[in-house]
Amino acid sequence: MTAPHGRALLHLAAAIDQQAAYDAASYVELTQLAERGALDFVTLGDSFARPGLDALAVLSRVAPATGRIGLVPTVTTTHTEPFHVQAAVATLDWVSRGRAGWHIDVSTTEGEARLFGRRHAAPADALWQEAGDVADVAARLWDSWEDDAEIRDETTGRFIDRDKLHYVDFEGATFSVKGPSIVPRPPQGHPVRVVDATEGHARRTAARYADVALVRVTGPAQARAVRAELRDAAAQFGRDPDGLRVLAALTVDLGDGEQAADPGHGGGGPRQTAQGPLYRGGPVDLAELIAAWHSADAVDGFHLTPVQPRRDLERLVNGTVALLQHRGLFRTFYPGSTLREHLGLARPVNQYAVAGGAS
Repeated sequence: MTAPHGRALLHLAAAIDQQAAYDAASYVELTQLAERGALDFVTLGDSFARPGLDALAVLSRVAPATGRIGLVPTVTTTHTEPFHVQAAVATLDWVSRGRAGWHIDVSTTEGEARLFGRRHAAPADALWQEAGDVADVAARLWDSWEDDAEIRDETTGRFIDRDKLHYVDFEGATFSVKGPSIVPRPPQGHPVRVVDATEGHARRTAARYADVALVRVTGPAQARAVRAELRDAAAQFGRDPDGLRVLAALTVDLGDGEQAADPGHGGGGPRQTAQGPLYRGGPVDLAELIAAWHSADAVDGFHLTPVQPRRDLERLVNGTVALLQHRGLFRTFYPGSTLREHLGLARPVNQYAVAGGAS
């Protein structure tokens, strides 16, 4: 689908993080609100550095209460078992009927390492190299079941065609995995992989493995340069650059009433803070900012983190999104049912089925 000026429609996503929220109802409510705005997906952060609910488990609870919107929890690749991680993400894809994503992150501090007691903290470049290995082996394990591997033939008692299950035999620097997975191939083939590509160490991993790259930038020129760098790097890794969506990540404070953007927040871009780019203003000026960046071909869309989740997400959906829909820049309904369809990404071909690899 394309906008009136010929460019592809915007992609929009929102964070539903809340401080000290331990009830499922609040996350369901926020996700349903985002779904009413036809947002591509919501994210829910997670970390070993702070107490809180498990993001993947929370979104598994949200899945049956929603029908179309993508669900993207943060799951770290440090101190966790790659085999378990890929199985959990695949399970979310099954229970959501093809709406799962995975925000890949790493754990860098010695305090977090002590929670597990297995190893010390490692440098960021090594952790992101490992994260790339986990993303790689996850894709292999998702493909270790061909789509028609399940027979379910009651007359013969055959459940699986064993010729369509494959060993992945992965050997990385910090782990090895034989496979196959214990979960059948997910509905999307590969759940959508998301990486914050702002920092240099993560950017290489994003270019090689991510379907969606988030970048924290303060202006369209900077965004355009980072997007071009990511697309070029993806091509060097043998990927089709059009298979990578680059979203600008902004924190938004939409206030309690319509107001002009604070100086430095509207028009040319948001203000840089210690926590990243911050937009403070009303929904109308935010819509203008988003439209201007889109018109400049700076990014493929935006990932927005509300300062006050309930208030700002409601103003985002009823104000900013409604204005963008009115201008023909954003969808008014979901034309498909999976997160890959929302993002305009093809379902990956099974690498083992194509290669005809032996199990």
